[in-house]
Amino acid sequence: MNQARIKRHLDKLALLDEDLCRGLELVQYPKPRIREQGFETLLSAVVSQQISTGAATAIMGRVRELLPDMEVEAVLRLPAGALRAAGLSLRKVEYVEGLAQAMADKRFDPTGFSAMDDKAVIGAITALRGFGAWSAEIYLMFSLQRSDIFPAGDLALRIALQKLKGIAEPLSEKQAREIVTAWSPYRSAGSLFLWHYYRGAPT
Repeated sequence: MNQARIKRHLDKLALLDEDLCRGLELVQYPKPRIREQGFETLLSAVVSQQISTGAATAIMGRVRELLPDMEVEAVLRLPAGALRAAGLSLRKVEYVEGLAQAMADKRFDPTGFSAMDDKAVIGAITALRGFGAWSAEIYLMFSLQRSDIFPAGDLALRIALQKLKGIAEPLSEKQAREIVTAWSPYRSAGSLFLWHYYRGAPT
């Protein structure tokens, strides 16, 4: 979503949700997050799982040195242990190699995602080993720019929503999804706002 679309959607949400309206006054509008479609973004999603943003950035830098063109076939030609030496865990190496093999064999083809609905894209991505709902939803939001996605598996989103709503206890994924049901069909903008709020709201 571009900046104008984010603003338009959040302005609509602000009319529906007083808490979001107050939060928006505090931290203003978030910036767009746009990622390329395809292999590199999916590989990056694997790298980013369960580690800090800084660590993920450092590891992706080393992976790009190994794979300057980010070609699927190049992954399959890497020497044994190369991805491990770049900082990926053994499990993540398996996930990346599985992704590359599935794309090389044409069993997985993200070029067709634009013509698929959100549920179908999530099903295709989560069918890959190592890719859960969070990875699929992030891809839908940032690469396909879908407007009604809420990645409830993201801890920062749940913490921000809890803070925004003044809720004492941590939220489960189910609880978070229930709270933002009223934000549909603008939940992607709401998610972008919550990440922004997480970093910028007063304590």
